[in-house]
Amino acid sequence: MAALVRPHDNRMIAGVCAGLARRFGMKPGTMRVIFLVSCLLPGPQFLIYLALWIFLPNAQRQPTG
Repeated sequence: MAALVRPHDNRMIAGVCAGLARRFGMKPGTMRVIFLVSCLLPGPQFLIYLALWIFLPNAQRQPTG
C-alpha cells in the first residue's frame, strides 16, 4: 500500500482526498464523492479534513529529467 501523504498531482483543495484514495487503492473522484456524501450526515467531517490537511505530509516531488 502507498504511504499516507498528500500528493502534488490530482489535488483539488489540499490533496487530502487524493492521498486517502491513493492509500486505499481508489480513484480520487470516488473518494471526493464519498466525502461529500458523508457531509450530509452529522459528525466532525470538516474537522477531520482540516486535521488531515495540517498533519499529513506533502509527498516528495519526483525530480524531472
